Amino acid sequence: MTLIRLHTASAMLVVPQFVSATFAVTYLVSARDWSPVAAGQLVAVVQVMGAAGRILAGVWSDRAGSRMRPMRLIAVFALATMVLWAIGDVFDSWLAVAALIAAMVVTVTDNGLGFTATAELAGPFWAGRALGVQNTGQNIAAMAAAPLFSTLITAFSYPVALVAAAVFPAVGAALTPVAGESAARVDAVEVEVRP
Repeated sequence: MTLIRLHTASAMLVVPQFVSATFAVTYLVSARDWSPVAAGQLVAVVQVMGAAGRILAGVWSDRAGSRMRPMRLIAVFALATMVLWAIGDVFDSWLAVAALIAAMVVTVTDNGLGFTATAELAGPFWAGRALGVQNTGQNIAAMAAAPLFSTLITAFSYPVALVAAAVFPAVGAALTPVAGESAARVDAVEVEVRP
């Protein structure tokens, strides 16, 4: 059950990642009147920041001795960035661009945590299968995000679509199996100390 919750939470957290990455340039050009070149340059810089964020999240999780607690906090931050992006757009504020940048960084930082936790929780005999399920679930969510949210943006508006996208990290935060990770660690320690 812990792995199922982890796979589902990870898939939920892919949605805001792909919404922000897919629509960043389009949003900046169509809604904020940026030039395509400037929008593309910003996205390129932010991608580097996201890569650094993934590394820092890994360091954080190593020091915390947990993958799930940082993953849950990242999910909450992802939720906040999507809501702030929506609010910024409603009020035609600089907050929209700041929140978009934050979203593109925050929403990618959990990926390594989910994969590492999957391998750790599955153990050496199930890790390959578990990682296959993890990757497949994330790819399905990623493929669905662009058409679903392009439809929402077209039919309603960016703020409505962004608030809808914020639901996914909220579900991801709720499903992240923090207690399951702790129980798995206790079971592993008990196995190691048995004669």
